[in-house]
Amino acid sequence: MGNHNPRTPGNRSAGGAKPFAQGERKGGWNSSGNGHKDRDKRHHAATASKESAADNELWAEDSALKGDDEYLAGKHPVLEAMKAGRSINKIFLSNQAQRHLIQPIMEEAKARGIVVQQVDKSKLDRLVPDMQHQGVVAQAAAVAYVEVDELLARAKASGEAPLIVLLDEVEDPHNLGSVLRTADCTGVHGVIVPKRRSAGLTAVVAKTSAGAVEYVPVARVANLVQTMEKLKEAGLWIAGADAGAKEGFYETNLTGPLAIVIGNEGQGLSRLVRERCDFILSLPMVGQINSLNASVAAGVILYEVVRQRGEALKKRGASTSVTTPEHA
Repeated sequence: MGNHNPRTPGNRSAGGAKPFAQGERKGGWNSSGNGHKDRDKRHHAATASKESAADNELWAEDSALKGDDEYLAGKHPVLEAMKAGRSINKIFLSNQAQRHLIQPIMEEAKARGIVVQQVDKSKLDRLVPDMQHQGVVAQAAAVAYVEVDELLARAKASGEAPLIVLLDEVEDPHNLGSVLRTADCTGVHGVIVPKRRSAGLTAVVAKTSAGAVEYVPVARVANLVQTMEKLKEAGLWIAGADAGAKEGFYETNLTGPLAIVIGNEGQGLSRLVRERCDFILSLPMVGQINSLNASVAAGVILYEVVRQRGEALKKRGASTSVTTPEHA
């Protein structure tokens, strides 16, 4: 994260204080008290030097921390990142945090040889502005994206029918984080996002996902439509979630190899993506609002998949009354 720090050497005067006007009294100094005058000047010069040095050190440290590194904020995301083996350079803990709340993080960091530094809360506020860091911030390498083939391999290794979520230009990082959290809870083998017009794996996403970003692999692709065709070739059915669809998702068989496409917050599925879906699912709406938040829609559909697959396991392969649409 590249937050601008206004406290750079060039943005602040040496002492930060207004100089005394000629003849102005300060602490007993007068025109004939040159000794007091010199002493006061040395005192202010020393104070200014210390303030400037402190600012320079702070600015240099903050600048060194920025760049390609990623920040994780919050007790739970940081703890889950360590448990998942994430490469963490350093953990910053607020010196005002209650010890019993950060003790698990300190113990896990010690066991893994991760440097822990106690800092003032204001430093954490600068590193992750507008985030509730709970007095805990970790500096880690950005989460690595994976290839689509790795998602399919993960499903194969689990012995389960593939279940993948595609996000069509979902730009809100909070939505992405929420989808990842639900994806982990529902056994999704991976999430696919486009490189353009889509939220990426940021600290906000990690925070919102409550640590799920460490367990759900994310593939980032240049062309979502081409990726959908690749998934079809691998045997997956593509289901798009869109308002106004003729088919209710409760009546559709979702137990087989499946990829679910969730549209963006405002426009839903884009035209080309919608046209490439094998079938479109809609959620029943009885209120005055005709759409759901992207992450909520994903959660409702994914838990229907979980329900159907659980029922299918109980029936041990018995036929069901619902049918799966055929490819166009």
